[in-house]
Amino acid sequence: MNISGFSAEQLAGQRLMVGFDGTEFSDGVKFLIDTVKVGGVILFAGNVKTPGQIKNLCESIQDYAGSCGQPPLIIAIDQEGGQVARLKEPFTQFPGNPAIKSEEDASVFATITASELLGVGINMNMAPVMDIAPEGTGSVMSGRVFGSDPYRVSKMGVVVIERFQSRKLMAVAKHFPGIGHTILDSHIELPSFDAELNEMDSFDLIPFEAAIRHNVAGVMLSHILYSKIDNKWPASLSKRIAKELLRDRMGYEGIVITDDLDMGAIKNHYGIETSIGQILSAGIDMALICHAGPNIELAFGEIMKNMLDSVSLRADAEKSVRRIMGVKEKYLPRW
Repeated sequence: MNISGFSAEQLAGQRLMVGFDGTEFSDGVKFLIDTVKVGGVILFAGNVKTPGQIKNLCESIQDYAGSCGQPPLIIAIDQEGGQVARLKEPFTQFPGNPAIKSEEDASVFATITASELLGVGINMNMAPVMDIAPEGTGSVMSGRVFGSDPYRVSKMGVVVIERFQSRKLMAVAKHFPGIGHTILDSHIELPSFDAELNEMDSFDLIPFEAAIRHNVAGVMLSHILYSKIDNKWPASLSKRIAKELLRDRMGYEGIVITDDLDMGAIKNHYGIETSIGQILSAGIDMALICHAGPNIELAFGEIMKNMLDSVSLRADAEKSVRRIMGVKEKYLPRW
């Protein structure tokens, strides 16, 4: 993908996926597109009311981006079914991954969900969950996973990925490298997991390896501290996990996305400048900031500053944006 005509501002903005307030196409959303030049937005329950309203909002976002000379945006949502489903009726309500008992169930969920999301202009689903919840552990993920067997999780997850992406809906495998063993909620605090990498190889990483083999468009990093792999930084800020494990060792070439930087696991321990510095040094493609507020502009400024200060970070930014644009070119209809 040729990005030679991109400005420094465009290179910085493409690496942000952000949330916003309200259900209307507002001046605030315009600012995110024309000034911050974001690569994507993510919708939550507060942004959605009816299919018609969502479609109008998504079309307005894409039309405005085009009028500003910006690439089409990724428009994402969390629609796993069950506990995590931002879209309510009249969208089809599925009971969630624990209720999926067969590949046919997974296929029905993914086929209908893809049709409904694409029908209103959403082009990325932050799913499937590829975590494994071991039986009897009290896993924080027990209500959101396909089960406790890594091979079953792999099989169900791959069906979802294939059905989504064959219809041009981007799938995101989450939460790398696996959070099924944890009992603390990273929305609130920073959990720690002390398994050795070889232990994770034979369990937690198996579904992600399957997702990578099936060319999943995105992988979301967890906000978990894997103390035997990187005892300083959680996965979402870790070069050892994002670059050395996911990119170099496992060979993943799609988009790597953080989980929401506004979650307690991150914001209670790291300032946005520190988080962005780590994300850039780890070669992570997109920083996810789900709430409107100053962190979005601060992150944009910090990315710009780092690119201007470092030739190597500028080169890394270009690599990331090529990956982002390559995925957009593959999945978004304007390309």
